[in-house]
Amino acid sequence: MSGRLIVSVSGICDRTLEDVALFRRLLEERGVTASFLVAPRLKGGYRLDRDGSTVDWLAEQRVRGDAIVLHGFDQAATKTRRGEFSTFPAHEANLRLTAADRTLEHLGLRTRLFAAPGWTVSHGTLTVLPRNGFRLLAGLTGITDLARQQTERARVLGIGEGFLSEPWWCRTLVLSAERTARRSGVVRVAVAARHLRRPGIRQAMLDAIDLALLHSCVPAVYEWPTRPFLTRAA
Repeated sequence: MSGRLIVSVSGICDRTLEDVALFRRLLEERGVTASFLVAPRLKGGYRLDRDGSTVDWLAEQRVRGDAIVLHGFDQAATKTRRGEFSTFPAHEANLRLTAADRTLEHLGLRTRLFAAPGWTVSHGTLTVLPRNGFRLLAGLTGITDLARQQTERARVLGIGEGFLSEPWWCRTLVLSAERTARRSGVVRVAVAARHLRRPGIRQAMLDAIDLALLHSCVPAVYEWPTRPFLTRAA
């Protein structure tokens, strides 16, 4: 049985779009799809609803087979150093999820997939996600089908946004991706868009992807399946 390869990119905005588009073209050359982790608001006063070029580009990528994943609401308004949605009680999580969902719906990018900044969610967030219509949660150590309450274990291998970006970590990521691919597991590699302008990091991501493909991993995106595919319950 072949493994799967899921590539995700976060932090997409007007300042990073050019680097993300280049990376997307490199993925396309390899026949690899991407999952774009999108937040309505980012640090520095960025708002997606004021960035028509990025919205149009994301919409085009989804038509071509990529996935849009909600990635928080307003990271700049998170007071703690921990990721948004990692400590929220259900009421606060519900308010932010509702606001984020409405924004993406207005922009034509509505999704039923969720991945929190930092990949970690609080119990309150986990409780209200399905109540708000979300079907899939991409977490740090697994992918959870919220409708069927099943989790497929697979750890994220990331660069930036809570993960390191030093050269030694990039080498570790590549080796870890290869080990997972050899076992026909799910290779989940993630990168913060602002790091893609650094050739070394971009190459590390491509090396991990190429090794996963070499070991016959099938390119995939985060998606809610119409039939069960999760075989191991958490």
